[in-house]
Parts: sequence; structure tokens; C-alpha cells
Amino acid sequence: MARRSCAIYVVGIICASLLVVGVGLFVGQVFHTLMHNRLKKEIVLVEGSRVFASWKSPPPPVYMEYFFFNVTNVDEFLVGAKPEVNQVGPYTYREYRYKDNVSMGENDKMVSAYNYKSFVFLREKSVGDPAVDVINTVNIPAWAGMNKVKGNFWKSSMFSLVMNSVRAGLFATHTVDEWLWGYVDPLLVRISATNPEVEPVFGLMYKKNGSHSGEFVYHTGKENYMDYGRVETWKGESQLTFWNSNQSNSINGSDGSAFHPLLNKKERIYIFTPDLCRSIHMEFEKDVEVKGIPAYRFTPPRSVFASKEENPANEGFCITPKECLGTGLLKVSPCRKGAPVVASFPHFYLADNKYVAAIEGMSPKRQHHQTFLDLNPTTGVIVRANKRAQINILLGRISGFPKTRILNETVFPVMFINESVVIDDVSAARVHKLLLIATLVSHFPLIIVGLGAIMLLVLIILLYRARTQKTSNEEDTSYSPVSDKEKEDPQNGTYISLTPKGDPQA
Repeated sequence: MARRSCAIYVVGIICASLLVVGVGLFVGQVFHTLMHNRLKKEIVLVEGSRVFASWKSPPPPVYMEYFFFNVTNVDEFLVGAKPEVNQVGPYTYREYRYKDNVSMGENDKMVSAYNYKSFVFLREKSVGDPAVDVINTVNIPAWAGMNKVKGNFWKSSMFSLVMNSVRAGLFATHTVDEWLWGYVDPLLVRISATNPEVEPVFGLMYKKNGSHSGEFVYHTGKENYMDYGRVETWKGESQLTFWNSNQSNSINGSDGSAFHPLLNKKERIYIFTPDLCRSIHMEFEKDVEVKGIPAYRFTPPRSVFASKEENPANEGFCITPKECLGTGLLKVSPCRKGAPVVASFPHFYLADNKYVAAIEGMSPKRQHHQTFLDLNPTTGVIVRANKRAQINILLGRISGFPKTRILNETVFPVMFINESVVIDDVSAARVHKLLLIATLVSHFPLIIVGLGAIMLLVLIILLYRARTQKTSNEEDTSYSPVSDKEKEDPQNGTYISLTPKGDPQA
């Protein structure tokens, strides 16, 4: 009986201790905070950290797909008809990325690097041979030159004569390889003879295979985890000079390769992209899952490329008040040597309907044309991403060039890209392991509470058994003699006498 009572007391003390400690730790979020602090220290861009090697040489395969718009009615368009295009693609390349000339700054607060990219063609993922397939589209060198000299009668006349002499039209036909990686353009050859700054070769990706886009300086996240991967300077500058306001010229966020851990759904993700010569932001759209890894999907809202009327903050991206395009477009000529290049999402997704209606063959769909990032909220790791952008040329009447006299202003699509990545299985396994550890550590107080609940159940069983045993003992001792004196009956043997009331001999 004494042992059982002792066991009950011990179990009761253990149960109370576990419940009190577990609930206290859970309410205080002690282990949750401990795990978050550990992640903040581990996920930093310094030598030997958990993420540094994969940041320098990302293991997941990146694919770059190119889609071209082949014009099928050039002659009709030049006399006023609606242009018609057919989408041709994809022409897919494996994109290899790595960071070179990596150098740590003072106290490991900053790290500088050059981002190199190279491309290898993948025939099995493409619709055809880029060296054979031809595309008829806008003659970009010719339109760039015409825009450069417009407003100057003398220069326009001379440029028109040069175009006629080399038979350069407003549209041109070249192979996919030539449009991408470059070809010697007769018009540019003539211009470069008198202007050495002009390259005689033109290509949308000319000199971009095996090259970098300039030096980046990043925050390592050592001082503040929210700054992890944030770009401090690009090409030695902390501000751009292309646009007309400080806000538009700001370099915000990362370069799209690294994001801070412990994301939440309410925050904006900022990305600086040299291809657009500006920073953009993304907002949370929905929860997704990739290879069993939970993720938040972030995507650029319509306001990113909205008109100044729809989003006054975008007024700084207007080249001039007259060169401010509508929603869904960004004229990037300031960082394209004055060429009339306009950026948008593919098929004018999220743009004003007038741009879609102006071109026969446009069919914007979110599934195929949306840009998005799927980020694991705990680690900030990219588990899936699709960067989609379209290159357009702004066509219209240009004085001094008779062939353009009947053209209305048209944003003409040339091609769009789809740069995609999905986390590889090895990296996914590492993320799974890290998330499991984080979950176990964060929920350790609940494990303690669970043990306390088990001990509480044991205590209840012990108390019940003790109560049952006590009741049984009381039933066994419910009859007892009222006299200790036994009398002998000579005839019937021993008997227990019952002493009557008032008997003085009792």
C-alpha cells in the first residue's frame, strides 16, 4: 500500500512538471524562437555556411526557352492591315549559372561577385533546328537607326539613302540562331565604318553566352537576416540613372537568386533585374507544394507595369510625357542605346486589351504567361520559378522615311522567353531534412505536453486502481465480533455470544 501511494505521488509530480514546462515553453515560443535564430545564423552568404556553395553554383537545372513571333502578312501590314503572327517555339537551352570573382567584404557584411551565364542547345526539348528554322519579324537594327536620327532632316535623309543602298526593309528574315546569337548586318556594317561605337553584328542575345552582366555587391545577411542576398550596388552604383525619379532608379531587393528565410504572406518580394533595367516587386498569390515541400507563390501584380494614371508611382518610368505607354508595357530604350524596345509579359498578359487586339495571334493566358516564384517560407529556398518576358518593338510613323507614313503606332511582338527552374531531388531531400529538424525542434514543447498527458493518464489509472482496492478491503471487513470472549457449549462446541443490553458482565 505504501509503495502504491509513493508511485502515485511520483507520477503526479512528473505529470504536473511535464504539463507546466511544456505549456510554458509552448506559450513562450522558446524552441520556436530558438530554431528561427538558428536559421538566421545558418543562412548567410559567408564561406562555410549551409547555403554558400549552392549560391555560387546553383545545382538545380535552369532551362531557357525562346518563342518567336513569325509575321505572316508583312506586305498587307505595311499598307494598313492588322498584323498577323504565329508563335514558333520553344527553342530550349540548358542554362548554366555560376558566380565568379567572389570576394568577401569587411567583417563578412558584404560579398561581391560576377554572375556568369552560358547556354547549350537541347534539341530534344525544342521544336526544330535553330540553325535551319527562319523567322520573319521586325528589322530591329533598321528601326533602332531610324529612331536615333528622327527629328533631324539631314541625318534622316542620309540614313534613308543608306537603307536603300543595302536594301534594308522594315522587316527581315533570319534563322533563329542569327536572331539570337548574332549576324553581320549590312546596314550596321555601313554605319560602323563611320561610327566605331556601332557593332556590325546584331543579335538579341549577342555576347550574352558565357558572359556576365556586371559586378554585384550583396548583403550577406550576417547583420540582419532580412538583408540576405539584397543587392547593395550594381556596376559600382547604388542608384540607376535611366529613369526620371529616385524611386524608379532605386535598386531594391535581390537579383532573384536568393531570398531571406522566414517569409510571410504579407510582405513584398523585391527583385532587381538588369534585363529590365529596374526593380520589380512580387506579392503572395497562393500556397503551393513542390516535391512535397510547402511553398508560397509570389507573382508580379498588374501595378508593376501599370500606367501612370493607374499607378502614379510609375510616372518615373516615362521617357517623356509623350512616351508614356499604357498598362502592361515598359519602354526600356534608355538602357538599350535608344532602340525602341518595349518590355511586357508574354502575349501582353496583364496589359491593356488594346495591345492584345492590335495583333492577330495574341492569346494571353495566366498558366503559360505568368511570372512567378515558389519559395519555401522557412528557408527562403526557390523550389520552382518561371520568369517570362516579351521583347517588343515600338513601330510608327517616322518623318523622313516614306515607308512608315501610313503606319499607326504599334507595339510589335518579336519574341518572349521562359526561364524556368525546379528544385532537384538532392536539394529537395536536404530541404526536407532541414524542415523536419525545424519542425521537431519547434514542436518539442508539444512533445513534452504529450508526455505529460500520458503521465496524466497513468495517474488516473493508478488512482482508479487505488480507489477500487480500498473499496474491496472495506467490503471484506464489514462483519466483526462484538466480544472477544468465546464460550464453550458442552453440547454444541464453541460459540460467539452476543451480549444483551444492560448486562453488567459484558
